[in-house]
Amino acid sequence: MKEKINSTNIPQHVAVIMDGNGRWAKQRGAARLFGHKNAIKAVRETVEGCAEIGVGRLTLYAFSTENWNRPKIEVDGLMNLLVSTIKKEIPTLMKNNIRLQPLGDISHLPKEAQENLQYGIEQTGKNEGMVLSLALNYSGRWEIGESVKQLVKDLEEKKLAYDDVNNAFIGDYISKHTVPDVELMIRTSGEHRISNFLLWQMAYAELYFTDKLWPDFRKNDLFEAVIDFQNRERRYGKISEQLTN
Repeated sequence: MKEKINSTNIPQHVAVIMDGNGRWAKQRGAARLFGHKNAIKAVRETVEGCAEIGVGRLTLYAFSTENWNRPKIEVDGLMNLLVSTIKKEIPTLMKNNIRLQPLGDISHLPKEAQENLQYGIEQTGKNEGMVLSLALNYSGRWEIGESVKQLVKDLEEKKLAYDDVNNAFIGDYISKHTVPDVELMIRTSGEHRISNFLLWQMAYAELYFTDKLWPDFRKNDLFEAVIDFQNRERRYGKISEQLTN
């Protein structure tokens, strides 16, 4: 699949909703956490695959603000898994020249998870290749709300002029504090929704849905999604003839 990719048309920001861990585990008669543990290979292959083809940024939806409502045993297990995984994956990030960046309100994560995350940020901080954004304790509405509060604060402090604020400015403002626009969004497990993920940045994203459950997702699945992206016509409100001309 990789050989079929057009290297001149690589999506520079890929976002992934990693869905289906619980169902994958249930199919095997195991607890949901078993699915989360077996999803690490899918994460590793997706990160490496994106780096190999020249994706500029990969954002993974790791834990939403709504996920705190799950059973405590699952949440605790996810947090412990996060702590153990980050340090283990640092060598892979370093080998691929990848810089780690958090997205979301990480102040509410357990202390050990925050410390390991900070360790990963510091270790990879000088890498100049792809940026890996981990969305943790994140929601799109929260992000927009935080950006609006900061925007109002900057206006009150005269750091900005009222006439400067328009749609383009707001987009740049949000990107400056979080992540830029998404070109390709991938969701696994057959669900067809964006689940409060990067709401502003996905305004013109190409959405790709696959029935494959996340623990089974591999590089070839990623490459297939990129090829599908490359076969689409991105018009941004224009008509085909305008793009041709």
